[in-house]
Amino acid sequence: MTSPLFGPEMLVDPYPAYDELRRTDPVHWHQPFGAWVLTRYDDVVTAVQDPRLRSDRAGGMSERAGCPELQRLFDVIGAQMNITNPERHHRLRALVAKVFTPRAVDALRPAVEALVNELLDHVPDQGRLDVIADFAFPLPALVITRLLGLESDDLERLKGWSDDFSAIFGTDPSAVTTEQYQRALRSTHELTEFFGAEFDKRRATPSDDLLSLLVGAEIDGDRLNETELIANANLFLAAGHETTTHLIGNGLLALLRHPDQLRLLRDDPSWIPNAVEEFLRYDGTVQFMVREAGEDLMIGGKSIRTGQLVYLMFAAANRDPARFPDPDRLDVRRKLEGHLAFGHGPHFCLGAALARMEAGVAFAALLRRFSGLRLTGEPLDYQENLELRGLKSLPVAFDHPLA
Repeated sequence: MTSPLFGPEMLVDPYPAYDELRRTDPVHWHQPFGAWVLTRYDDVVTAVQDPRLRSDRAGGMSERAGCPELQRLFDVIGAQMNITNPERHHRLRALVAKVFTPRAVDALRPAVEALVNELLDHVPDQGRLDVIADFAFPLPALVITRLLGLESDDLERLKGWSDDFSAIFGTDPSAVTTEQYQRALRSTHELTEFFGAEFDKRRATPSDDLLSLLVGAEIDGDRLNETELIANANLFLAAGHETTTHLIGNGLLALLRHPDQLRLLRDDPSWIPNAVEEFLRYDGTVQFMVREAGEDLMIGGKSIRTGQLVYLMFAAANRDPARFPDPDRLDVRRKLEGHLAFGHGPHFCLGAALARMEAGVAFAALLRRFSGLRLTGEPLDYQENLELRGLKSLPVAFDHPLA
């Protein structure tokens, strides 16, 4: 390959590597990871629905780490509903799904709009804004902490714990260091203590927040156990802020690089919901998900062996010209159906409606309140995570804030 797969170049722009693989070797054996990499839309959709490809890979991670003392870490990771097999996933999802129904999300809109305006009111009138630090990070982080019933003062340490977990995902599995594993284990113990105390409070005095819902969720006498409670509270925390932060950052960057599309949205904001879908397709946060073969199978004429990992490259599938004509062009009026930014099948993202609503409110406010939005020309620095694509900062300039 002209661009090394999963090399540092992919942090800046992974799409040339995806395109080359899709054209030359769409079911590719990547020896450094010891894994298969799928880049065609049809292959990814078929694979994500194949029950022979297991979501529950925490046990495999434990074996690969080769350290029994990390078992508590992998117990917690393995109880997160996003990497559980269909039977357990369905049970976990059924217990918490009602908090993310379209009606429940729509009821949050006025609070999100107020929070967006509050954050933008505090932007100094100096013609500059770091979209990530000043807006795209605090917005979804504050929304999810309020949903969970936590204090905003807890944000910094909660994010630190979340970062320690994400550091062992989204990179070369063989490159995860002992120090990273140990840091994630320490965070697991601290997270367990923190959420354990919060759950005890909800048991004593339930409220209408998400943690109370998790504690009280019951179907036919079945409740979440303590590990499942902690694991999925952490999942909601991490997924509820990081993915939306990067959706806003990546989407705005795409707009600023395509001023014709920016003008179109300014002139007709009714296209913003459709534009959010195009941002998700064009440069989505979640670049891939990983499955483990539970038995031998064939994909695209290649033999996948039991125990081998399979990388489902959602971001590559979203640029597949066989599914999306002229896929490297940003078109906020594109008629979109079936992008994979939120996954597909049984593991479709539970918080998709919330992320869409937050992003729509955010883009409407940014375009309404800041004229002359443009990049400053400063170098852009991406998070060092190949699975979750996003910027560390996004400095922009503007002419003057509007009401």
